[in-house]
Amino acid sequence: MAGELAARMAEAMMNDRRNQVDVLCVGHASFDLTLAVPQHPGPDEKCVASSLIGSGGGPAANAAVAVARLGYRAAFAGYLGRDVWGEQHVLELIQAGVLTDLIARDSAPTPLSVVLVKPDGKRSIVNYRGRTAPLPVDRIDFSNTVPKVILFDGHEPLLSVPLAGMARDNGIKTVLDAGSVHSGTRELAGRVDYLICSENFAREFTGVGDADQAIVRLFESQLAVVVTLGENGLIWKTAQGTGRLPAFRVEVVDSTGAGDAFHGAFAACLAAGRAWEETLRYASAVAALCCTQRGARPGIPTRQQVDEFLKARP
Repeated sequence: MAGELAARMAEAMMNDRRNQVDVLCVGHASFDLTLAVPQHPGPDEKCVASSLIGSGGGPAANAAVAVARLGYRAAFAGYLGRDVWGEQHVLELIQAGVLTDLIARDSAPTPLSVVLVKPDGKRSIVNYRGRTAPLPVDRIDFSNTVPKVILFDGHEPLLSVPLAGMARDNGIKTVLDAGSVHSGTRELAGRVDYLICSENFAREFTGVGDADQAIVRLFESQLAVVVTLGENGLIWKTAQGTGRLPAFRVEVVDSTGAGDAFHGAFAACLAAGRAWEETLRYASAVAALCCTQRGARPGIPTRQQVDEFLKARP
């Protein structure tokens, strides 16, 4: 299957029907209902939300919007239902400038997430997928799309594994957003060039409790590994060395989507050929700015906002 995809990709590069994009984001899309609450409700407890925001969400879909808002050409590949949530989400992606030709639509429901955001900016998420299953390997035709970078979130494993093989055959850079350990991230972890994972993923996947030791284990099958540590920044390891980068200090309103924004910005910087440490600093700035607004999608910053933020922090 990977060989067939590679041949079709090569053919697409030779004709005028191709969509050349900086970053192709493959994976999960949902619709988010974000409620600001005074505290997490306990058993049999009611609380009143002070605000409600409805917007598109999902790791890969949010990353695609981040790429587009930063001024790069983005495409999203994944599933959205033909319900009101799916219609609204597709419209948001189009308005953001994301290519939507690779979205599969059907009668299964659009995944829905309810996000409870506390006053300290931390959140709890409940996701509902109903009978919506992962897309089969042949559901989306990638032959007319030529990306510089492919970003996976692991939530469409049947599509992603052969696509990762095609990318390797064609010299296309690949990134995995590994927020948690599940079948998709397990399958892809050793098949991508850049593994960007949470501290929880690093510990659970390797069985090593210390993040600095876990990253050494993860690096055995990757070109580069970044372990994000939330408010404590990140650590990284490449063939050129290792390092640590502190997080930017901002007033956190809502941390939802900060990781998605980081991954999108990281992939965009790879597509643009930015230097390694510049890439990490830029992606960290994007994530920090995302935390200053309520709602994952509304908080994703533009290129101008990021540039102004970084100018104030030389």
